[in-house]
Amino acid sequence: MPADTANEKPASRIKVAATVVFYLVAAIAMVVANKWVLNETKTPLFFLLAQLVIACVLFLICHVFGLLKLPRSLDMHIVKGLSPLIACNVLGLSFNNYCLKYVDASFYQVARGLVLPITVATSAILIHSRPSLKVLGACALVTAGFFVGVLLDRSASPAGATTNSPSLIGIFFGVLSSFTTALLAVVIKSCLPVVGNSALDLAWYNNLLSAVVLAPLIVVVGEGPDVMDLLFGAASVTKTGTGMTAFDTFLYGSAITGLFGFLINIAGFMSIKVTSPITHMVSSAVKGVLQSILGVWFFHDVISGGRGTSISLILLGSIYYTWVKNQEVVERERKEGAVYP
Repeated sequence: MPADTANEKPASRIKVAATVVFYLVAAIAMVVANKWVLNETKTPLFFLLAQLVIACVLFLICHVFGLLKLPRSLDMHIVKGLSPLIACNVLGLSFNNYCLKYVDASFYQVARGLVLPITVATSAILIHSRPSLKVLGACALVTAGFFVGVLLDRSASPAGATTNSPSLIGIFFGVLSSFTTALLAVVIKSCLPVVGNSALDLAWYNNLLSAVVLAPLIVVVGEGPDVMDLLFGAASVTKTGTGMTAFDTFLYGSAITGLFGFLINIAGFMSIKVTSPITHMVSSAVKGVLQSILGVWFFHDVISGGRGTSISLILLGSIYYTWVKNQEVVERERKEGAVYP
């Protein structure tokens, strides 16, 4: 074991707590602000582009002031090597936005509930990682939670007058988002060597190149007329039910989500680096619960029995999976220690 690793002190409780809170605030604010804007705009991809551009500008500002150091070159070797990551990222973020546009904020976690089972299946297929029976049990619990939400959720209106099933198109984009998220975990590992295993460089190139790819995609999917209306047409002057114009909502929402999107890049790395996998997953579970509560508070979502059961099963399955994987690592290290004292 290298000396620096052996002498490395575990993070203090204050640092761990601060990191978890930082991650929770950034992740929750991102989802809530996204939903706020997506309720008012017809341009989810243009909104995503604005977020990426703002994140890139913040990276550059931090570089200028010496807060971080960005790479100064971009050659075709890097572009080619990162192309699988950029494709997964653009598709994944696009599917995320479309999913959130068509489902309630409190149902977002359910719509993307197959991330864990698909990730395990992807790892088994692509890197031949054979899951244990306990891992398969955790995946079964999460999958059951997903189908409970999809099949049994009936959300009453706040007045209790009507009931609505979850949006099928929202669920469709949620499943697609789950696939891209699962692939992203595998792709990131293969792309890190392209940038010298620097997570910061990878985050910078990921934001920059994703913005470049997304710009023409906005025209391809037909958002051009809606973008022009948002910037120069009626949407820029007509106030909506929120008391703001769609352009004002877009502008403020882009600024907020651009900032928090930048922080998410840092928060995700910090949460995994400073905390244990168990702590990271528990904080993710807490995020899901708080996200559902804020959905009720801000957007008047109604948590039906089916939706509540679904969220609970997905969270329990995810936490159980993380505990099982942690136990497997501890057991493997114990056996290795017995063989190599």
